[in-house]
Amino acid sequence: MRSRNLLVVAAGLVCCVVLVWLSTSIQGGEKTYEVRPQITLPEYRTDAARAIDAYERLMDRYMGLTERNLTRIGTGLKGVVKKLDSIDAKLTGLSARIARIERALGIEQPKRPVEKKAPPEGAHKPIHKKFSPPPVQ
Repeated sequence: MRSRNLLVVAAGLVCCVVLVWLSTSIQGGEKTYEVRPQITLPEYRTDAARAIDAYERLMDRYMGLTERNLTRIGTGLKGVVKKLDSIDAKLTGLSARIARIERALGIEQPKRPVEKKAPPEGAHKPIHKKFSPPPVQ
């Protein structure tokens, strides 16, 4: 029984030593932290650099605006081309119809194309003398 008591006392003593050792290790040593402030300063820029940046932004906006307008014009031109194709088809149909009517009535086609008359002699002279181009020699 004596060995049993001795064993219990030894176990208790070991538990106490372990508790004391753990309590000091839990507190740990002194911890140090390193703090690095991050301060950023805007870069030094000259007035010329600011003017160049402003000009680049302006040109980007202008190019975007031009691109949008050209897209709108392209869309409008597609509508115009479609309408002109429709008019051309109708004129071709009318021309064929008139040709059939002329054949049925016995109207002869002109043998030579109609010639344009030359403009009057004074038509090419400018009205205002101060805006007229110099004579070609």
